[in-house]
Amino acid sequence: MVRVAVISHCLAACLATVVAQDIPVQQEPISDPGTYGTESLEIAHLYYDEWPTGIAVSNSGRMFSNYPPALDPKNQQYTVAEIFPNNTERPYPNAEINSPPAGRINYTNYPPTGTSYTDHFIGVQSVVIDPADRLWVLDTGRAATPDGTQVPAAYGGPKLVGIDLTTNQIFQTIVFEPTAAPADSYLNDVRFDLTIGSAGYAYITDSSSEGVNAIVTVDLSTGNAWRHLMNTPYVRPTLGFVPIIWGEPIYTNGTTKPIGNINFGADGITLSADGSTLYFSTTGGRELYSIETALLRDDGPYSELIAQSSVKYHGQKGFSDGFESDSNGVIYVGNIEDNSIAMFDASTGTISTLVRDPRFSWTDTMSVAADGYLYFTENQLWRLPSYYGGVERRVKPYVLFKVKLPNGGTKIQQAAPGGNGTQQAAPGGSGTQQSTAGGNGAVTQISDGQPQAPTST
Repeated sequence: MVRVAVISHCLAACLATVVAQDIPVQQEPISDPGTYGTESLEIAHLYYDEWPTGIAVSNSGRMFSNYPPALDPKNQQYTVAEIFPNNTERPYPNAEINSPPAGRINYTNYPPTGTSYTDHFIGVQSVVIDPADRLWVLDTGRAATPDGTQVPAAYGGPKLVGIDLTTNQIFQTIVFEPTAAPADSYLNDVRFDLTIGSAGYAYITDSSSEGVNAIVTVDLSTGNAWRHLMNTPYVRPTLGFVPIIWGEPIYTNGTTKPIGNINFGADGITLSADGSTLYFSTTGGRELYSIETALLRDDGPYSELIAQSSVKYHGQKGFSDGFESDSNGVIYVGNIEDNSIAMFDASTGTISTLVRDPRFSWTDTMSVAADGYLYFTENQLWRLPSYYGGVERRVKPYVLFKVKLPNGGTKIQQAAPGGNGTQQAAPGGSGTQQSTAGGNGAVTQISDGQPQAPTST
């Protein structure tokens, strides 16, 4: 009885304290402040020409973006560019490789397809600087007709291209077999771990709205690639998903198909600081998942069953597109409905906000840089004509922001395979990709017509 009395007395005292606290009073109703953590937020570049998705920042501060013609058929001048001062851009590594001789779409096929050039960019969806400071270009092989219809890829179009930033030369081209990148695939984003095997591995999301969503694993030493988690709920958009952006419910609403739900599959992707865990999500839901990368590198007879049973669910993190991670192991994800970028702490399983600003219009791609900043594109994707019955609602310029990383975070660094710092291009001759392993694990290959360094004019 004495213990009960003591507890009752404590509860009464606590309640009295709560009741006694004053609640502030002001003349006007409280409102959403709209911003958070913007003290170090800066505009790094404004895009006045083509419509961007990706951003990649090298150790020396060079910046690269890509412009996918499959999502915006107006992106025709170039699909990869280097960013320069005064809000200017220049095709990278040159204009020629960005300009397929017969165009991006082969209209002699019925139905039309993407063209099959292995030595030209068709429709680049992502550019990424790997931990050894080399640029990789992820080509979907797909483009869109003027009415916004995405044509399927042809063999030779879907590929992964590595560029040595010291020479501006291609050192490796991996052309994907249809088993890895079917015609209706849409290779979206890619991350690299160079510490495994003789040349490292790449992990790619397939976000296709029409095809079989999956995670694609690539052995960089051989060019072999395979798919995991195919069409599982982890990589598929959530049925009936409707995001709310700037107060508007968003549906797909073009001119050639009935109105539907946002239906991008596996999209955002990043690695833990030690490379052991891959984090990913769809851009058709709010869920965050992860899987051990060792399971994705396994291509044995039971590997798919084991992978499917090993995915971890980390709860909801908001509706997002691109992911990133830093040297502290923080996972960064866009939270498009909240105009913010969130941070996932794997040690606690919790989400917090890094930065929030009403100018954020669709956080597409992020790049953690060696200068300790997170760079990210805001591109108004949801205002494309394909979401408004063919009506164009985007307003230029599109924006590249940067914000300081917390707690001294920076880019994850790894040595290039072979221990020689960079991989050099070997002379070509066949015009097609042949990925071969050198004696020290370095990959040496290039097709006809070496891209030259951009001129200074």
